[in-house]
Amino acid sequence: MPKPERIDPTDARLLLALTEHPRATTVALAEQSGLSRNTVQARLASLDGGAKLRSFERRVDPTALGYPLTAFVTTQVTQRRLDQVAEALAAVPEVLQVHGLSGETDLLVHVVATDADDLYRVAGQILGIPGVERTNTALVMRQLVDYRLTPLLRRAAEQ
Repeated sequence: MPKPERIDPTDARLLLALTEHPRATTVALAEQSGLSRNTVQARLASLDGGAKLRSFERRVDPTALGYPLTAFVTTQVTQRRLDQVAEALAAVPEVLQVHGLSGETDLLVHVVATDADDLYRVAGQILGIPGVERTNTALVMRQLVDYRLTPLLRRAAEQ
């Protein structure tokens, strides 16, 4: 697995400014980060082109789309069918993310649902994928720490 190029302290400062003010103009980001406008523009283009910036869709709350339930489905698969299982999971709209794991469980599938009956349907759809041997569904009762990178960006900016 190739290592992506690391973000340097200047990029981290810029990303911190962008995190605090996601709609800021290039000029405002330059002022806030202490960089020139041209540097900010070039750095943002490099970050975006280098696939270091992820999709905007991570900021959209599934609840606002009518999916208030979140669950994780641990999945055991036939190893030689892993690619086909991943492709089939990507075709399920309620599947937000899939992580390959080490250990007894092969995949951790992050899903959303409209209600308990819908979650039952989604879990059944996952279990019905050829190559899926076994699943176990855990309903998220409460999110205690939201997805975040700001502490890591602060650390990178200080280096």
